[in-house]
Amino acid sequence: MKKIEAIIRKSKFSEVKEALHKVGVNFFSYWDVTGLGNEKEGHVYRSISYSTSDIKRSYLSIVVNDDFEEVTVKTIIESAKTGEVGDGKIFVSDIKECYRIRTGEKGGETLK
Repeated sequence: MKKIEAIIRKSKFSEVKEALHKVGVNFFSYWDVTGLGNEKEGHVYRSISYSTSDIKRSYLSIVVNDDFEEVTVKTIIESAKTGEVGDGKIFVSDIKECYRIRTGEKGGETLK
C-alpha cells in the first residue's frame, strides 16, 4: 500500500476531488493549510501588492493499493497543474499495514 500526500492550490481542490472520484479514489482526508514557498516576490493585482510568503493550500492524504499509485499521482498532477510557480508537491511513502476498525480485517481489502 502507498500513502500519497499532495499539497495543492486551494483553488484547484474541487477539480482534483472530482478527478479522483472519476478514477475510483472515493476516500481521502484533506485539510486547508498555510505554508511557505520558495517564491519571495509579492504579486500586484489592481495596484495592490499582495504578499505570497504565506500560501493558502489544500493538503490531501490518500492511501491506495500499490497498483493504484500511478493512476492516483497522474490524476492529481493533471487536475492540479496550472503551469505556474506554486502548483504544489506530491509525496509517496510505503504503508506497512491497514486495519478496518469496524471489522478488524487488515490488508489491502480494507481500502475497498
